Amino acid sequence: MPGILIIKTSSLGDVVHQMPAMTDARRHFPDARITWIVEEAFVPLAQLHPAIDDVIAVSTRRWRKQILRASTWPDISQFRARVKAIDADKVIDTQGLVRSALIAKIASGERHGYDASSIREPVAALLYDVRHKVAKGQHAVTRNRLLTGLSLGYSPNAQIDYGLVKPAKANGTPYAVLLHGTSRAAKEWREADWIGTGKWLRGQGMDVLIPWGTDAERVRSERIAAAIPGARVLERRPLDDVAKIIASASLVVGVDTGLLHLAAAYSVPLIAIFLATDPGLTGPVGNGPITVLGGKGAYPSFERAIETAKTMKLA
Repeated sequence: MPGILIIKTSSLGDVVHQMPAMTDARRHFPDARITWIVEEAFVPLAQLHPAIDDVIAVSTRRWRKQILRASTWPDISQFRARVKAIDADKVIDTQGLVRSALIAKIASGERHGYDASSIREPVAALLYDVRHKVAKGQHAVTRNRLLTGLSLGYSPNAQIDYGLVKPAKANGTPYAVLLHGTSRAAKEWREADWIGTGKWLRGQGMDVLIPWGTDAERVRSERIAAAIPGARVLERRPLDDVAKIIASASLVVGVDTGLLHLAAAYSVPLIAIFLATDPGLTGPVGNGPITVLGGKGAYPSFERAIETAKTMKLA
């Protein structure tokens, strides 16, 4: 049984974008043992993919913050030992960073990654045994699938399959999820637009659920919910629970944030609001109804989101 080790550690959107490549690898190697190294915060998400036999947590984000703490170095040693123990024929680094290439270097097996012209940090390419050219101007999902296929000796087909199993919908009022939290202020939609969208959704008989990830997002969620009659701010939950909530939604409206890609992965009707980034490279892709509004330097109003929702067949 061949062993395949995939290194794609973060962030949330990147982890979701790796999932179709995992589906491809399992389809071509049904008896392989596939291991995924991912940042500890995203382990519950990686474990949702049925193709994965083992998920190994790496804690680089925590280690950087706690580098002087006595417990950090034994933790790193334990991680190194666990990686060295993996029986992998092929090691594939789809992250393309020096830190991920160093993880690949620890592992046994033939190490594959992007070549210097294709990678985000060219020096990382020096640490691979085999380097592959994958054009940069392609969507992240496509690049992940192509690199994984080149490393394992197959060509991915056109169909994108994230591999996630959609939970059965419970009976009850249909609901929409509003994903307002994002990493940069430039990506944020105005609260007035969230409120206008939420009020319209409530008028259509839908519940409105608002998740959050940071304290600042919680406060913003509470302000938005207070202005939308009947809207609910969710408690903070593990990523796998949030994924199930998104998977059962009738509609997701979100800005450029990692959770947005889960809606695309589960084929949930999706309206994506892009304000400061290029959706052509990292926007949502999937098999469900997806509409991207705005773009770099463009600002769509909530009226446009409502008009878009009217044209969509909501789940």
